[in-house]
Parts: sequence; structure tokens; C-alpha cells
Amino acid sequence: MEGRIVKQISGYYDVAVGEEVIRTRAAGNMRQKKQSPLVGDWVEFTPADDQGELGYLTKIKPRMNSLVRPPVANIDQAILVTAAVEPTFSTNLLDRFLIYLEGKHIEPLIYITKTDLVPDAEFAQLQQVLDGYAAIGYQVFAPRAAFAKDMLKALHQDFKDNLTIFTGQTGAGKSTLINHLVPGLELATGEISKSLGRGKHTTRTTSLYRAYDGLIVDTPGFSSLGLLDVTLDDLRTRFPEFVALAGGCKFRGCEHISEPHCAVRAALDAGDIMPSRYDNYLQFRAELKNQRPVYNKR
Repeated sequence: MEGRIVKQISGYYDVAVGEEVIRTRAAGNMRQKKQSPLVGDWVEFTPADDQGELGYLTKIKPRMNSLVRPPVANIDQAILVTAAVEPTFSTNLLDRFLIYLEGKHIEPLIYITKTDLVPDAEFAQLQQVLDGYAAIGYQVFAPRAAFAKDMLKALHQDFKDNLTIFTGQTGAGKSTLINHLVPGLELATGEISKSLGRGKHTTRTTSLYRAYDGLIVDTPGFSSLGLLDVTLDDLRTRFPEFVALAGGCKFRGCEHISEPHCAVRAALDAGDIMPSRYDNYLQFRAELKNQRPVYNKR
């Protein structure tokens, strides 16, 4: 049989086949091959026998992508949550997340919280920056009122047929946004947090939940990114607006730094590329150049 893992708990895997959920465990040969099933995986499995023994997984289908935190595979999109204030809005941090998600082939949806805490003039400046991201092709949600119903409804439509995770800036309100988007999930999230590493209850679990004809991960994902998870050669391919213009550069493989007849630099000079994006590109290049190689220790 075939299905999708929707929950992992202490070595057991709940597999959804249509509306039915079947508990399984990994087959011995999978453990020997050090294959680790993840929530979100599409799998083949043998169902339970007549003696009541659990079914077992036999094969993991090829993955579109996977993350370590949260441990989930085949993610379609991420709601990237960042604050307008408290903490301060940062295009640098936002671009770090966008670059990371581009590399994982995860569609980012940018959601700005705490917009109700900034004055109108400051919000207008922020909106200009966000319009720049929208022009690149990113979906941006920036409600003037906190958790405006029309914005939440628009996000609900994006859930359909997708597996969605939540990530973004620490302190931006990811959990609060989840609870506004999917009322009733708060209890489940709270129970899970209490079970992690406290007393005798050390069971660790990751689950997918149905929400608006799609699936979401029950808890927020990673909170900060020290590493860009990208090579120096690949960095320019993580900026969609650079990729769209690269065909107009004189040199194939142009790095958009000092090469003559660079279409990206020309667009920057013309005001068609956000200066903050280009500045962050240069900073990320400098960081990658200064990274020390990591050697295996024996």
C-alpha cells in the first residue's frame, strides 16, 4: 500500500491513506540502511496482519525536499513571519530566509506582524519595501490591523493542496499567527511543548494537521539562520530578479559585481532592483568568502 506519513512518535509512523490513518514502524532493512522516514514522506508499506502485528514501512518515495527543524519532508510552502517592529524589521534577515527557502524549493509567503504598532508614516515606508518584494514575485501579507480577517482568509486559500510550515524571525509571533489561522490548534501545540524533555514524558512527536484542504505542521519551524546553506557559486541563483536578468549579461556566469555590461547592475542603476537586496547579496558573498572549511575529524 502507499500513503503519506502524517505523524511520527517514538519510532512509530502514522500513515494516511485517504481518510484512514494506519500505524506502522520502519522495516528492519530500512534501519540497517540508516534510512530515516520523515513526516511528510510518501511511502510504501505492508499493513498489519491478522494477528494484530503492526504494519511496516518498506520504501520511502523520492523527496522533493526536507528539513531538519522541523523534521518534515516534501514541503510546498512556508509562511515566513517577520515583525514590523519589536523586533525591528530587517531586510537582511528576511533575505536570509528567502535564500534558504529558494534552495529548498519551498515557496515563501511573507507575513508581516505587529503592523498595528507602527505609526502611519513608518508603515508607509515599510509598505514601499514590501512592494519591492511583491514586484519580484513574492506573495506579501501586511495587514494594517493585527490578524485582519481578509488577510487570514487569503492565506487559507493558499493552504489548499499544500503542505505548509511556519518560520521566521524570533519573537515575531509565529505561534500567535498559527492560532489565528487555525483556531483549536493551540491546545495541541501546548500539549506537545509540555511533553518535550520534562520528567518522564520524553516522547517526541511531529504531526501534520488538516487545515483548509491542506496540511500544516503543528509547531513553528526554525527561528534563526546563522548559515545561508548556499555556495558562493549558487548565491546569485537564489535571487529571482537576478536570474530573470542574467540572460542579458555579456558574460555567462556573471557574478554581477564588476563585470562589464552586467544587466543586473544596469537594472540596479535604473532603480529596477532594490538596493537593499543588492547590498545584502554583497554582504552574503563576503560571508561565504570568509567561511572556513570544515574538515572531518577522526
